[in-house]
Amino acid sequence: MNSTVTPTGVIETDAVIIGAGPVGLFQVFELGLLEIKAHVIDSLGAVGGQCVELYPDKPIYDIPAVPSCTGQELTDNLLKQIEPFEPTFHLGQEVVKVQRRDDGRFDVATTAGTEFITKTIFIAAGVGSFQARTLKVDGIDVFEGSQLHYKVKDPAQFEGKNLVICGGGDSALDWALNFVGKAESVVLLHRREDFRAAPASVAKMKALCDDYEMQLIVGQATGFETKDDKLTELKVTGQDGVTRRVPLDMLLVFYGLSPKLGPIAEWGLDIERRQLKVQDTEKFETNVPGIFAVGDINTYPGKKKLILSGFHEAALAAFGAAPYIFPDKKIHMQYTTTSPKLHKVLGVETPVFD
Repeated sequence: MNSTVTPTGVIETDAVIIGAGPVGLFQVFELGLLEIKAHVIDSLGAVGGQCVELYPDKPIYDIPAVPSCTGQELTDNLLKQIEPFEPTFHLGQEVVKVQRRDDGRFDVATTAGTEFITKTIFIAAGVGSFQARTLKVDGIDVFEGSQLHYKVKDPAQFEGKNLVICGGGDSALDWALNFVGKAESVVLLHRREDFRAAPASVAKMKALCDDYEMQLIVGQATGFETKDDKLTELKVTGQDGVTRRVPLDMLLVFYGLSPKLGPIAEWGLDIERRQLKVQDTEKFETNVPGIFAVGDINTYPGKKKLILSGFHEAALAAFGAAPYIFPDKKIHMQYTTTSPKLHKVLGVETPVFD
């Protein structure tokens, strides 16, 4: 079945996958082999999950038949693999509602206002949704979205402004370097002398500081000053214990991402140590019929948090979900090597052997 859209804009579908990391992407593949269309939702703005967000360039060595690949390469290959199934991605939005309907299906809604009616749900959310680590200064959160930002949506709004950028990783360095020459001033604030960013970026930043193109302050934000309800200065306590005031128009904070279980905790699922318990290792179904959990988000006796384990779980979860979607159809196990039906689904020719 293909997805349909009701007159009110609600998407009716067979399957919704929450999480666009490697396991969520492979879940698309396994469902596709059974001719089940999937919509994929992720709180991040791009697919790949933790692999791409946290270590896109670091090698992974335990993917079967792939001696080494990066998180980005793995994601790119998975995207290529699922192309025949034409999944629909809904990125940069978080699922905030999962509710059973009277007809046995689920109502699902996201922070972006996207609504679904689905027969099955696959939670492949890794360790949860990633939220920006916030600046721990009492009261400063009231400026979030106006002068305090945890991501850059529109770079133009920061041009010509006095910027303070907090952080010591790649995001902080990249944006600091980007805004030099575009912003009125750039101050990079980091709590220590060591950085987690690429060495070339750190070297370039220090050279710009030597040329008085930008400034580096080692210390921590401990307070702020306002005027006419506007954030005007950041109080920074240095390693010498002295607190100084740094004037600013905009404050950018890049402290990395923190995984949170988020609204998943409110959906009536059995949870153990921030993981979703599955009923068995035959279907990886949760205590709520029709909702499955695969990958790092789930737990069961003997669970190992490996990508390859998640791939295995996705395959069995797809077969476990099939009766909800095709209640009158017997599902037969077929092999992509020999099945003409699967070759047709994959859009490849069936080989002819002499």
